[in-house]
Amino acid sequence: MVNPEESFAGRDPERAIVLAYAPSAARAGFAALLDLDDTLAAVLRGKGEPMLAQMRLTWWHDAISKLDSAPPPAQPVLQALAAACVARGVPGGNMAGMIEGWETLLDAPVLDDVTLSAYAEKRGAVLFDCAARLAGAEARAPTAAGGRGWALADLSRHTTDPAQRASAAALARAELDEAFARPWPAPLRGLGALALRARMDLAVPHDQPVPHGAPRRVARLLWHRMSGR
Repeated sequence: MVNPEESFAGRDPERAIVLAYAPSAARAGFAALLDLDDTLAAVLRGKGEPMLAQMRLTWWHDAISKLDSAPPPAQPVLQALAAACVARGVPGGNMAGMIEGWETLLDAPVLDDVTLSAYAEKRGAVLFDCAARLAGAEARAPTAAGGRGWALADLSRHTTDPAQRASAAALARAELDEAFARPWPAPLRGLGALALRARMDLAVPHDQPVPHGAPRRVARLLWHRMSGR
């Protein structure tokens, strides 16, 4: 069960660092994708009925898909996605795939490994693929693994079920080990930093807050920017 009192991807001091590592032309789109992810997380975080959450997710799926053929409505996230992502060659239909990952959490009675993997692929790998396109780099298997690991690590810190937490964390570690099997290329180091943050988060005991912005974490992120590791 997801804890409705906590944010999946709340803002923190390291968000600006991650965005700064992306190519300058891709930063606005990368930020828009992360804002979309925050918005979708808030849908599940709400205390309403699951059917209402599903209706909201369906609305977002339709609205993002329509960005390929129509101007965005007066909604800040959609306007940012249209200007910084669709206009730069990332179709709305691709970004809408992220919503299917969140729907997986909403629909599944039990978050087993198959369900967790499906969630991670849709939420994480899709977001990383879209961001890689913005950066002008081809998405590679490690990029997708980084996205899946990021999504799973994030979920592991925001689920109230110990067994689900352990499963998500174990899957996240395996994906992130694959993602860092070799250095990340320079255009993708913003994404690499996001995956690295997730890896560092996994090392923090669940009952302790993640020390976002701590000097050691910032230094590690800086080393990633220089080395890709």
